[in-house]
Amino acid sequence: MTYVDGFVIPVKKSNVKKYVKMAQWGKRVWMKHGALQYFECKGDDLKVMHGTLGFTKMAKLKQGETVFFSFIVYKNKAHRNKVNKAVMKEMEKDTSWTPDMMPHDPKRMAYGGFKTLVQG
Repeated sequence: MTYVDGFVIPVKKSNVKKYVKMAQWGKRVWMKHGALQYFECKGDDLKVMHGTLGFTKMAKLKQGETVFFSFIVYKNKAHRNKVNKAVMKEMEKDTSWTPDMMPHDPKRMAYGGFKTLVQG
């Protein structure tokens, strides 16, 4: 079964174009180093389903923000570790994206690695 890195990222609506540009760069780098799939999904229907918290509340969105649900798919955890090591090495050399240039606040980003249990 695959392994997935998942992210929930609040982004100012005024920074969406800048975020997408960064995400396109990220896709090229992750795919170049072997990721199987790369997704950046912007919130579209964020109405709260009865009995759930909802992404708006979970991400503590402020006025003028939206949320991205993003994930990268790998063969397995070892493959993910290998790909991410190569990506981080490349990112250290690339000065086109520094933390102060990020179109979102990394401190508000949620991240985790997930073992796939059901896949279709």
